[in-house]
Amino acid sequence: MASGSKKVIYAALAGNAMISITKFGAAAFTGSSAMLSEGIHSLVDTGNQILLLHGMKQAKKPADANFPFGHGKEIYFWSFIVAMLIFALGGGISIYEGIKHLQHPEPMSNPMVNYIVLGLAMLFEGAAWFFAFKEFRAVKGKWGYVEAIQRAKDPSIFVVLFEDSAAMLGLAVAFAGVALSQWTGILWFDGLASIIIGLILIGTALWLAYETKSLLIGESANSATVQGVRKILQANNSIEHVNEVLTMHMGPDFILATISVDFKNKKTADEIENEIATLDRLIKQQYPQIKRIFIEAEKWTQPLVKVEQTQ
Repeated sequence: MASGSKKVIYAALAGNAMISITKFGAAAFTGSSAMLSEGIHSLVDTGNQILLLHGMKQAKKPADANFPFGHGKEIYFWSFIVAMLIFALGGGISIYEGIKHLQHPEPMSNPMVNYIVLGLAMLFEGAAWFFAFKEFRAVKGKWGYVEAIQRAKDPSIFVVLFEDSAAMLGLAVAFAGVALSQWTGILWFDGLASIIIGLILIGTALWLAYETKSLLIGESANSATVQGVRKILQANNSIEHVNEVLTMHMGPDFILATISVDFKNKKTADEIENEIATLDRLIKQQYPQIKRIFIEAEKWTQPLVKVEQTQ
């Protein structure tokens, strides 16, 4: 999965780098505000892919004394930074350029250059989007698309798809802005398109930030994994009661699990040690993503007050 994500990021990086240069050239040649915003958009996306690759590299660093559970959360941090850059640089500058163009509209020269560049950009971005979508569909499993994004623990899988989707929508808006400005002679259509592109980027950034925030602050493993661990524990004849199964993603492929169980009273300390070692092995065999397990022997006490669930 990580290898597939890297291929998607490299493909998007190469495409956006070439497209951004072309868009900036077209903007300088024609004076189009929407084209300038699209150039900024592609440049920001290029930087974002570099940051994602950096995050993936940092996440693979081994554990050390200062980071005993490894550096897996680096990918979550850098994905959040990507969302902030899209918001501040992509969205903010695009809106600024659009407002500036509305205040001081300038006619475009040689708009055909914009059409050619936008057409080529749609072709390249469309190919990158299809590649990212194909990879995302391959890893989403039986879940729906929205549910898969919410459940995904590797943000690099959906960040590029989000960016490419926003890029395709932005290109359509830029094309409409350039065309309306040329056909109607109303110059502010171009500036308005730039503002809409900025709003698209801000919306994309907010969604990305929302999806990566929970991973950054410590999201649990999915419910199927937690319930699976609980079943393994409940099947053990030495356990009287399973108190808690607490999990947290320390990275896309690293789950930390802390477990509290009440062992039967007649078990000796040596027997409990052996049972803990057996449970550790069984859980890791069935769920390889669970790298570290801490099992605590703790007496279970039934709550004194029954909490009624509200309907």
